[in-house]
Amino acid sequence: MITLLLSIVTLILGYFIYGRILERVFGVERSASTPATRLADGVDFVVLPTWRIFLIQFLNIAGLGPIFGAIAGAMYGPSAFLWIVLGSIFAGMVHDYFSGMLSLRHDGQSISEVVGIYMGKGARHVMRVFTLLLLIFVGTVFLVGPAKIIDGMTGNILSLWGWVGVILVYYVLSTLLPIDKFISKLYPVFGIAMLLMAIGLIGALFIGDYHIPELTTTTLRNMTSNPEATPLFPMLFVTIACGAVSGFHSTQSPLMARCMGNEGSGKVIFSGTMITEGVVALIWAAVSMTYFGSVEGLNGAMADNNNNAAWAANEISVQMLGPLGGILALLGIVAAPITSGDTAFRSARLILADIFKLSQKKLVQRLYISLPLFVIAFALTQIDFAIIWRYFSWSNQTLATIVLWTITVYLSKQGKSYWVSLVPSVFMTMVCSSYILLAPEGFSIAHTPAYLAAAVLTVGSVIAFFWSRKSHHNRVTEAPELEEQSAIN
Repeated sequence: MITLLLSIVTLILGYFIYGRILERVFGVERSASTPATRLADGVDFVVLPTWRIFLIQFLNIAGLGPIFGAIAGAMYGPSAFLWIVLGSIFAGMVHDYFSGMLSLRHDGQSISEVVGIYMGKGARHVMRVFTLLLLIFVGTVFLVGPAKIIDGMTGNILSLWGWVGVILVYYVLSTLLPIDKFISKLYPVFGIAMLLMAIGLIGALFIGDYHIPELTTTTLRNMTSNPEATPLFPMLFVTIACGAVSGFHSTQSPLMARCMGNEGSGKVIFSGTMITEGVVALIWAAVSMTYFGSVEGLNGAMADNNNNAAWAANEISVQMLGPLGGILALLGIVAAPITSGDTAFRSARLILADIFKLSQKKLVQRLYISLPLFVIAFALTQIDFAIIWRYFSWSNQTLATIVLWTITVYLSKQGKSYWVSLVPSVFMTMVCSSYILLAPEGFSIAHTPAYLAAAVLTVGSVIAFFWSRKSHHNRVTEAPELEEQSAIN
């Protein structure tokens, strides 16, 4: 219990202390006009209250991540606590705050366009494709996943594909309708339900006769059933993504950047939701290690149920919270991923609109862009869900790494403290490189050569950054001399 409480307190302190540092590094201009006021269109650019944006952003970025990811990550043991805390503060909060604020400063443009501004046209084109693929993966994962859960809860009343159809209709509506007519009305309710579920679970831990594993020198190790097949590094850092750092968040932040009335609310909206998600992930990780008796018990229960995190989440909610838990499970475990899936499609629509400079004021214009996305997503539902999920996990963290490097370049060019993003950039480069090299869905290279190759790629990225920084500095310092020489001539 001590580890859990200290972890939660550390996250909260991290928000107030480190969140303030990030705000100062960025340089907030509270009097500056925002895209929501300059570009108001009644569809996507709409000023909303900060509290409402907070709940929408929280539900957008949460999805299944802080629940399913935390349950799977808890199988590694108390090490999960450490990654959630450090990852949320020093990687996730940096990633979410700067990506959201950079979008705000650039008229609410999608993250692929923001990356292009600072990393070049080539990076912009790659990011456009990469981000669209990720968002379609997210939409597909959060189309089939919730349908399976609802189908199981309702005893196959409508069939799996019947529920897929129902959710798809909802996705169409939430993608096409103005943000203040549908999403802003519904999301706060689901967001509150998800928070209440987490509060109820931690309350049950305090009241019940439970023993939460503590983080000690003996438990700071890989506690999975097969450590050789699932090495703690990098697997844990990809397994727990949304509860620590997630590239998907940067695709959602522009939606909220288009609804902010003041730059000063960025800390609450972007840093605040990241830390809140971290707290939720901590609670679910603790509950998972505790409910099944131990970390070993969790591993055994998951193995007996085909590593089905949805089963574990539903079992924990209903058994620990009773009838109320069943209702909250329906709202939190089902509604949360659905409300991430729909905004994934909405983000994809906006990215395509940004790319082709298409107005989104008319419904028919939004429909032209959205229909192909839904067709592709439905086609992907025919592929094995586990395969899509594995590639989604890696691509999600890779996107986070690219965005962190973009933030680092931006801070460097602005002459600001770029170390706040450089450190997590380097770390996540090593994580993603080693993962794709040794994972079964990657190149399946033996551990030692995979780590060595990943280290070479990581060092190469650092060298490339500092070389680029030096070149930029030389161009800047030479410019005044060239202008002076031109004036003399």
